Amino acid sequence: MKLAARIAMGVLAVVAVAAVGFGALYTSRIQTANSIEKLTDYDDYNLYRMQVRYDYDLDKMIANTTADNQSFIDAAVKQALPLLPVSIKAPTFGCSVFHIQETGGDHLMGRNYDFKRDTSAMLVCTAPKDGYKSIAFAALDNLGVNQADASTKAKIASLLAPFACLDGINEKGVSIAVLTLDSEPTKQDTGKPVLATTMAIRLVLDRAATTAEAVELLQQYDMFATSGRDYHFYITDAAGDGRVIEYDCDDPARPMVVTPSQQVTNFFVKYKENVLPNQKNGIYGHGRERYDAMEEVLDSNAGAITPDIAWQALQAASQEPNPKDVTSNTQWSILYDNTNCTATIALRRDWGNKTEIDLGDMTGF
Repeated sequence: MKLAARIAMGVLAVVAVAAVGFGALYTSRIQTANSIEKLTDYDDYNLYRMQVRYDYDLDKMIANTTADNQSFIDAAVKQALPLLPVSIKAPTFGCSVFHIQETGGDHLMGRNYDFKRDTSAMLVCTAPKDGYKSIAFAALDNLGVNQADASTKAKIASLLAPFACLDGINEKGVSIAVLTLDSEPTKQDTGKPVLATTMAIRLVLDRAATTAEAVELLQQYDMFATSGRDYHFYITDAAGDGRVIEYDCDDPARPMVVTPSQQVTNFFVKYKENVLPNQKNGIYGHGRERYDAMEEVLDSNAGAITPDIAWQALQAASQEPNPKDVTSNTQWSILYDNTNCTATIALRRDWGNKTEIDLGDMTGF
């Protein structure tokens, strides 16, 4: 999901006034902005962390969203930056995921986020009043702020990160990731409330305690695939229930289809037999070679799975930069532990430099 955030020059002055005039409404947002810290020390693109201290109303955000990019972005802005003159233009805009059970019994989800343009990552820590605590990751290039701590303006733009997350895990051990496809963007129209792509990530993290609950939640909405791309989701939980959520590209109504699967890349798992490796396969997608590479590593080590084996699978499916392929260039690789609610992340294939995050250790929110 791509958001090109352009913050109006008058925002900084308005923030100062708002902090006085609107009390806690903006105090909590300023606290959120001030919580941003850099966790790595690369030259250009880094991992940052932000603790979300402001309250957001996800139901109101969904109610204000229709099946177009701008309404979703406007709804996100109203939650993150209410009453501020922020200008955000809706643009037209890869990955690999697997689930496996460690020999010791822990359930793991491995995730490569692949995108051709380099980006910093934001670790977003949330604790909604009526939902579950979670940690999730957003690509900061999508917000136009790769140096999130560089200025007040960058910090303000980063407040939108909770609604731009691409994967994450909550305190119940439910993890979710979004992956792009080659089909026409899903735009269901059955009269249900409309749910945009990254809003689905936030909905599941905030409100689902199991994969089954996540599926039930998503079935209550019409899906709108944002930014000119189509997508599917991979969800798993602390019991190891891994499912791919897709919107059938062979049916004009695009009904939701749920398929159990150990791994997924950038093709419809429902139509796996129509997909060949190392090529595009029309509306059905591509990335079968990465799917097969993960499967080979995991299956050949069945019964002896360790985190090291899971990292081998992530490395096998990782990709070098290719400016002609939107789903190339692995930006981050994450191993989620659904049993213990942890995440370990490596940026841009730097396998020897990992950052470990324990949801139970997140304090102050």
